[in-house]
Formats: sequence, C-alpha cells, structure tokens
Amino acid sequence: MATAQRMRTHGIETGVLLPGPLNAITDVAGVQVGHSTLISGDSIRTGVTAIIPHKGNLFQQKVPAAIYIGNGFGKLVGYSQVEELGNLETPIILTNTLSVPVAANALITYTLRQPGNEGVQSVNAVVGETNDGWLNDIRGRYLTETHVLEALQQAKDGPVAEGNVGAGTGTVCFGYKGGIGTSSRVLPAPLGGYTVGVLVQSNFGGVLEIAGVPVGKELGRYPYRERLQQQADGSCMMVVITDAPLDARNLKRLAKRAMLGLAKTGGIASNGSGDYVIALSVAPENLIPHTPGDGLYASQVLHNDAVTPLFLATIEATEEAILNSLFAAQRMQGFQGRTIEALPLQQVLPLMKRWGRIRQR
Repeated sequence: MATAQRMRTHGIETGVLLPGPLNAITDVAGVQVGHSTLISGDSIRTGVTAIIPHKGNLFQQKVPAAIYIGNGFGKLVGYSQVEELGNLETPIILTNTLSVPVAANALITYTLRQPGNEGVQSVNAVVGETNDGWLNDIRGRYLTETHVLEALQQAKDGPVAEGNVGAGTGTVCFGYKGGIGTSSRVLPAPLGGYTVGVLVQSNFGGVLEIAGVPVGKELGRYPYRERLQQQADGSCMMVVITDAPLDARNLKRLAKRAMLGLAKTGGIASNGSGDYVIALSVAPENLIPHTPGDGLYASQVLHNDAVTPLFLATIEATEEAILNSLFAAQRMQGFQGRTIEALPLQQVLPLMKRWGRIRQR
C-alpha cells in the first residue's frame, strides 16, 4: 500500500506547509498515476510509470508546461516542442534509459487511438528516464509497448504506490534502494489555496540529508569517502503539477525550484546525472484547445508576486517526495547478483531522534 512506509509514518516532517490529504501528486484534482512493474528471473528489474494530468483528451485540451534541465546527462524526449510552444499534449511516461524509444512509440499509439484524434498526424510524446542498469539487465530491453499502455490503462487517482514500483523498480539513490516517491503541499487560503504535487523517480547520488540531519555523513556512506567506490552519478526525474493558473514562463521558474528540493536531500547533480523537471498547470480555465476556434486564446495567470508561495511548496514537496522514495523502497537483488539495501531505518531513526527530528505523538 502506498502509505505503508513513508517518512511521516515515522514522525519525521519537513517544511512548514501542510501536505494534501494523500500527500501525493494526485492531491491535484484530475491527476492520475499508473505503474507497470516488470520483475522476472534474477536479472529483470524495471518498469514504467505514467502520469496523466487530466481526465479529458490531453491532445485536444493541452496544458501549460515547462521543462527545466538541472543537469542534461539524460535522454528525455519531447523537450524542444514543450520549450517552444509552452504546452504538453501527452501524458508523461517515466522508464529506463534504453526503453525511451518504445515508450515514446506507445504514447503515440495511445494518443492516436483516443476518440477525437482521428486526424492527428503529429504527436509530441514526453518521456523521461533514469538508468536502472545496476539492478536491471538494461541491455535486454525487455519493456514493450504493451507495458507502457498497461501503465496508462491502470492510471488512477487516489494513493500512489511508491518505492520498488514502475519506473522506480530498479533504481538506486544515495547508495540505497531508490524508486518512486511523491508528496504534495497545499497553500493556505489567503495565499490562494492552490495545491502543488510532485512525483519523482530517484536514481542519483550525493550526501544524504533527512530533515537537515547529515545522515550520509553520520553513517559514513557517501561518494569518494576513503576507498568507498559508491558513485555520485545517476539521475532524477521530477514531475511538478499544480492547479494554480500559471503560464509556461512561471512554470519554468517553478521547475527550477524543484532542483532546490533535490539539493535539500543532499543531491549534487553530478556530471553523469540526468536531472530534469517537468512542470505543468492543470487549472481548468487555462487548458489550451488544439483548435482555437476564432484564433484567440484567453487565459488568466497569477501575478509574479503571487508565485513565491508556490516556489516554497515545490521545494518542500520535491524534498519529501525524494525522501518518501527512500523510505518506501525495499532491499532488492538483481542483475549479476547485485544487491542494494533499503534505507537502514534501524540506524536512521535513532539518529533522527537524537537530532530531535521525530515528532512526539
């Protein structure tokens, strides 16, 4: 179950804003998430995660969008059209590095099949990835279009499965088992009452911090320490969705703040890390029609001065989503007998208590 093992389950809280009821990206109305997890034999540990921004025909009713490249060692598909036009017209798929082409092809299939898209001849599929080749036989390229379509078909609102599922099945974070994580923040009514939801695929390195506690340093587990061969490289895909009425310009600014959330966990965006943020607004009044009718598109967007609270919400939700991916993940053995341990709670929780970071109930 999605809420079985999360950071807040253990009384650890970060930030000052409150999460939504689910503390998930699906706290943003209309957002759906689905996974397809492929675990087979001793070498296949991979999967697909699909994020659908709203329940309508996304190609016909596009959403304002922006993509920020924190560090570009990655294979994200669909960037240039989002950058140019400022909108998104397909769901977002997350998967492993060598499955990006098949995922893009499946997204095209999905879009062309939707009623109302019979005349569509161009589709900008958006697919993000991280490399799960330490635990998964990535060269085998076992994921198929069917797996991607399965993740899309299973997408739903409500609680989101985290940890060793979907695109997070074979990932590694801070030397521990990473995976899928999610979180949300809701602004107080005087600040607009808007919701920001974040979902991450964590697969990167650095010096782990939890709620300001230098866990990686305390446990002696971080890159380049003496002869420790743990690498800092990897990637993190971050998806930020809000119901606040933002245009592509301010969504790009929002996306940049997600990198600050990554930094608060100790991530360093190393040379070999593909760190990308995809930010969307699903405010109903700002959906962008594929066919504009009289050629005009009217929308209302927040003033720049009203965006700062959303920046804070994005930072906090990204930080907690990454930490949730660690708390939810479980030990995994995979390709070539390699084993990645889960976050050692038997060591972490006493440490958090000693630093006064566990809330008394």
